Amino acid sequence: MSSTDEVWRALANASFAVISYVTPTGKPRSSGVVYTTVDRKLYVVVAVDSWKARHITTGGQVAVTVPVRRGGLISLLVPIPPATISFHASATVHPAGSLVNHPLWQRLGSLLPPDRRSTSAVIEIRPEGQFLTYGIGVSLMRMRDPAVARARVPVSGSFGPSTTAVPA
Repeated sequence: MSSTDEVWRALANASFAVISYVTPTGKPRSSGVVYTTVDRKLYVVVAVDSWKARHITTGGQVAVTVPVRRGGLISLLVPIPPATISFHASATVHPAGSLVNHPLWQRLGSLLPPDRRSTSAVIEIRPEGQFLTYGIGVSLMRMRDPAVARARVPVSGSFGPSTTAVPA
């Protein structure tokens, strides 16, 4: 069984996620993104003309799945599916250049090359409710048993809610 802190550690150690959303015309879409975590939120930097920047609305709902690689050297010899963390979230799209003078900007440095800082939007993803996990906090052998490998874990835990406010 995984804990809230264990899930947040796994999210902080990963960097790739699939974000799913619905376009304004009602069409489902999903996109792979590179992210970083800051204060129990995920941040994604995207081009202002990308589908993600155009179709994810501020305050809009998204679904996120993060694959968590497991198995170390064994995974090179035997196909081992990744563990996963899935959740619903509220998203805020910060327009290009809007966070340039915010302290958060320095923490996004690895995602944001200096030459793209004024032309990239930042999507802030705030997980809500529960994480649905598979294989987090269980051994590889125990991952074979879905009843043991699956868990529902509250998004908020011992660290409490985030206290860092980012301007909309």
